[in-house]
Formats: sequence, C-alpha cells, structure tokens
Amino acid sequence: MIVIDWGTSSQRAWRLGANGGVLAAREAARGILHVASGGFPEALEAIAGDWIAEGERRVLLSGMVGSRQGWVEAPYLDCPAGAAELAKATVRAPYGPAAVLLVPGLSCRDEHGTPEVMRGEETQIAGLEAAFAAPGLACLPGSHSKWARVESGRILSFRTYLSGEAFAALKSATILGRMMSDGPVSEAAFDRGVARSGDSGHLLHHLFGVRALGLFGELAEADSASYLSGLLIGHETRAALSRRERVHLIGAPKLAALYARAIAACGGEPAIEDSEAARRGLARIGEKVAWD
Repeated sequence: MIVIDWGTSSQRAWRLGANGGVLAAREAARGILHVASGGFPEALEAIAGDWIAEGERRVLLSGMVGSRQGWVEAPYLDCPAGAAELAKATVRAPYGPAAVLLVPGLSCRDEHGTPEVMRGEETQIAGLEAAFAAPGLACLPGSHSKWARVESGRILSFRTYLSGEAFAALKSATILGRMMSDGPVSEAAFDRGVARSGDSGHLLHHLFGVRALGLFGELAEADSASYLSGLLIGHETRAALSRRERVHLIGAPKLAALYARAIAACGGEPAIEDSEAARRGLARIGEKVAWD
C-alpha cells in the first residue's frame, strides 16, 4: 500500500509492506498549492509512479489533497470519530492504474455552536492510539493550532487557535514588528511572555505591552519576538487546558518544544511525539478500508 500525507506545501509518501512496515519513504515540495488544475494524477505519479508501476494498487491520501481546492473533496465527518469511521468515509479519486482513496477531515462545534474543522490532523492523531490508553489531549501546533480531546482512539471534539498566523501578522504588519530584530529564540523571553499571559487583563492589552516594554527599555528588540510568541502561545494554552493533564504534542520539533515549555508552565504534562504519526495513522486507516 502507498500512503501519502499531502498538505498545502508538501508531500510525504511511504510504501508500506503487508505488516505496515516501511519499505520506502519520500518527500517532495509539491503540495496542493503547487499543483495545476487537473494535475493531481501527474503529481501522484511524480512521487510514487514507480511504486505503482511495480504493482502497488492501493493508494491512501490524507491532508489538504482532500479539500475543496484539492483532487476531490472528501466532506468533513462529524465527531466523534476515529480510524474506523474515517476508513468508512473515504472518497475515491478518478485514477485508472490504482485505487486512490482520500481520508476526510473532521468537524465539530464549540459550546456556542460555532463550527470547527480539521483536515490532516485527524490522521496524525489516529497514529497515536497507543498513547491514549487513558483519555487525554492532543496538540498539533502550527499556523492554526489544533487541540483535540481524545478517548479510546476517537476524537471527541477539538478547538482551533490562530496563534501561528497571528504571530506572523503581528510581527510583519503591525507597529510591534518595528521594534523587533531577527535572531534565535530566547527561552527566557518566551517564558516571560507565557507568564504574562496568566496576568489579569485581555490579550489585546497584553499585546500593546510588547511595544511599551520596548519603549521603556524593559524588553530588548532581540527578545521581543520570543516574548510575543510566549504571550500568544501562553494565552492559547491557558484557554485549551481545563485541568492538569497529559498533552501529546505532534509537530515540528522546535515549535513543539516551545509548546511543551508553555504547557508545563501552565500546569500541563507535555509529551512530544515522534514525526511518524501521520504514517502510522494512514496505515491504521488503510487496514480498515473496504478497498473493493
């Protein structure tokens, strides 16, 4: 079986053996934004065409390739859902040489009725079944960070936080960025921002403090971006953590490490997972798919 985690900017592909073991793996910077209209069959062949030519007849895709801007839209599946439900809701893409199925995203609503969606993260969480012997939280940091409540391998609900994209926008397009210089992350400044997020007041008030601290010489330009990051991630973490509990982190190592610092500071117990969650999740879902 071929499984591909196919996102907005990149692809990760694996060729799996009968027992789910990895026979080969590849990556390419050809996410859906780099595929012309009608070009998805060719994009698949570019990364896995030789595997298909050698006889692989089952291909399972997850991520933004199943979005409205992707190959074929795989409609969102309502929570609660796990690998079994995802497998039943896969959508077939038109491709003659092999059966190509797309994993759907998930949707739910918050306590006030506002809809939430995820696409790709559900597959990564499905790869963490062994980690959830007890109910817990999964956190997937990024531009739109996801915090999912998981029980018995099924996602019950989740929340999205725009922290990553907000950080980029505030740094590049507001007056806050005028007093920031690029450089390595300052853990001390990040921790200071996380601590500030626990003070009374509002996030918008705390954000202006980034500028005011700089004006009064109490926050160096080299530390301002790290402080801002800590402030945003701290507010996010405090909103997402309802009690002291274990939080399974799936994401880029440097960003996951920052989230782990914030989670620990806010009373949680962070556990950074490895980078193979998507592959394991695709393998689990593929085992449950009715391919014929």
